[in-house]
Amino acid sequence: MAGESSSSSGKKGASVVLPAPTAWPLIFAFGVALLLGGMATAGSVSVLGAILSLAAAVGWFRDVFPHEAHESVPIEGEAPAVVTARHQVARLEVARELARAYLPVETYPVSAGIKGGLAGGVAMALLAMLYGVVSRHGIWYPINLLSAGFFPAASTETTAQLEAFQPIAFALAFGIHLTTSLVVGLLYGAMLPMLPRRPVLLGGVIAPLMWTGLLHAILGIINPVLDARVDWFWFVISQVGFGLVAGVIVSRQHRVPISQAVPFALRAGIEGSGLLGKDHGKEPKA
Repeated sequence: MAGESSSSSGKKGASVVLPAPTAWPLIFAFGVALLLGGMATAGSVSVLGAILSLAAAVGWFRDVFPHEAHESVPIEGEAPAVVTARHQVARLEVARELARAYLPVETYPVSAGIKGGLAGGVAMALLAMLYGVVSRHGIWYPINLLSAGFFPAASTETTAQLEAFQPIAFALAFGIHLTTSLVVGLLYGAMLPMLPRRPVLLGGVIAPLMWTGLLHAILGIINPVLDARVDWFWFVISQVGFGLVAGVIVSRQHRVPISQAVPFALRAGIEGSGLLGKDHGKEPKA
């Protein structure tokens, strides 16, 4: 068993059994990085990453199953004795008046961010399809542009090819759009309480313009095909549309008190006999 001493810690030459060190987790992480990096570079990089990841996973599991690998580590010196001048256990009191204010005092639950993200994602998708209709490129054009960054061959595709329905591109674009919408929706749930009097202004105007400016600077690296063909006027409209819908949905949800001032043990649901509740010291009701 890990941590079990082979002899008394006070005796000379004592040792403790610890898990044996291994480099497999580091190799596994490096393999995953190559696997994902190959999507933006070359397929051979992803193949190498997959091989390293598989080999590292096998090596890592062999260090654990069927028996964990351990090594005996000698103990140098004696463990210092724990002493205290206190004659009683100090109790951690909670639910008392706080000397510091935690702002905001209320926030939105996770469900509010999910609802806002999904609603905003639908609004953005409708605006993107409207752009495809108005520009006469078709509704599949913006969808193919969104997923083009994962297909190096898309840089040589013609406009007619990008206007056609592509099942793989559609599935990839759907996953990207859904994931991004949920993440941004959760961020809205955390940001909007910071500007409680003007949540729609922050969510519908300020935040979309900020990340549009950021994407304008880095889009050429993330998705060169989209950067070369994007209509920035419609791009801003779609971002603002997402922000307005998500901001309205999130701001209309019921807020919950924050728990920053509550000790971590209580937030994590850990039972602690040293924690005093707000009713400590009161007589129990009959």
